[in-house]
Amino acid sequence: MAEFSAEVFQNEFLSDGATDVHAVVSVTCTGAGGGAGVSAGGPGGVAEIVAVDTSGSMQGRNMEAAKHAAAVAVDQIPDGTLFAIIGGSHVATRIFPYPNARVPMVAMELGARNEAKRAISTMSASGGTAISSWLRLADDLFATVPAAQKHLILLTDGKNESEPTMHLDRMIADVTGHFQCDARGVGDRWVVEELRKISTALLGTVDLIARPEDIAEDFSALVRKSMARGVAAVDLRVWAPQGSEVLFVKQVAPEVDDLTGRRTQVNALTSAYPTGAWADETREYHVAVRVPAKPVGSEQLAARVQVAVGDEVTASGLVKAKWSDDSTLTARISPEVAHYTGQAELASAIQEGLAAKAAGDEATATVKLGRAVQLAAETGNDDATSRLRKIVEVDNEEAGTVRLKRNTAKLDEMALDTASTKTTRVRRA
Repeated sequence: MAEFSAEVFQNEFLSDGATDVHAVVSVTCTGAGGGAGVSAGGPGGVAEIVAVDTSGSMQGRNMEAAKHAAAVAVDQIPDGTLFAIIGGSHVATRIFPYPNARVPMVAMELGARNEAKRAISTMSASGGTAISSWLRLADDLFATVPAAQKHLILLTDGKNESEPTMHLDRMIADVTGHFQCDARGVGDRWVVEELRKISTALLGTVDLIARPEDIAEDFSALVRKSMARGVAAVDLRVWAPQGSEVLFVKQVAPEVDDLTGRRTQVNALTSAYPTGAWADETREYHVAVRVPAKPVGSEQLAARVQVAVGDEVTASGLVKAKWSDDSTLTARISPEVAHYTGQAELASAIQEGLAAKAAGDEATATVKLGRAVQLAAETGNDDATSRLRKIVEVDNEEAGTVRLKRNTAKLDEMALDTASTKTTRVRRA
């Protein structure tokens, strides 16, 4: 049985008149096991769908590599897991189970595995791209099964050009909370922001697959990761006292993900923030609460952060506030809070800098990407530093003084963009 623990890192001392309390809450799950082998027909089961772009732009190497990757993914899905394969263009088609099958999803076993791979081999590229139809079909299929854990892998090589943006936005809103989705783009013709919208809303990840031959390895890893998540749905709950305000709740490791907008009300003083399915892992969250100022010498509980699986609270941590006139106490910044504040700013600086560069605003791009170089160095994010150096010439890393490189490869810019939310963990003694 899975067990959760929570540890709070903060400087609880506030100066006279201060109101904002910041803490990093480290949550660890152990004993999650995995979804593999869970009864397919029961409410604790697992359902997996692979949606492959079959639009005309996928013709050639991309289509052949995607078919191979889907077949590899099928081999990674354990027996007993409910699954289906979708082909997506300007319309979505259920590739397997076959369209004339009476069941929308089937439990994995040897015969189903072989038939699925046979169906995948017949996929061909034609038509446009309307990703909302892919999400709708996936949602319809997932709705027919009682599985607690539902996961979609979505692959495309192009932008969503066969429908208005509002159609995709509306569909994302419609299916949010129904399943999780990891989105992948292959090559350099897709739009990072489009897939990021999907993966962020659906509690997944977005990433670049630069070469078609790398799709299979990525799909295989995604399926294994999905199958390792033995706890289907976990909420982070934040209780704050009467008169206070939760400013934000952000996941800050292993990736930056702002959960604030996903808030639901548990009771008058407690909010819940969905975090999706969990394996054996540690995630860290930055919680900020504004409380009414109190006289020096006062102390109070600023927040109680709880981990909830269903209705059961499995772990909790306390965020405290103590007002002091001792500047040696109040001036300290928690290393964890400082580190992850920098990491969140780094992600924003990269995304804003690249957006400015794409819009032709070189002055803003230079400032933002220079700040990103500075933050990457300060927080020890060597991966971000390496990616940034492909886009800018660094004159002074500490000062963030840079010059934009000319004729940078689009793939390098996309790699920097998709990796911008990946963080390095704070070093603890």
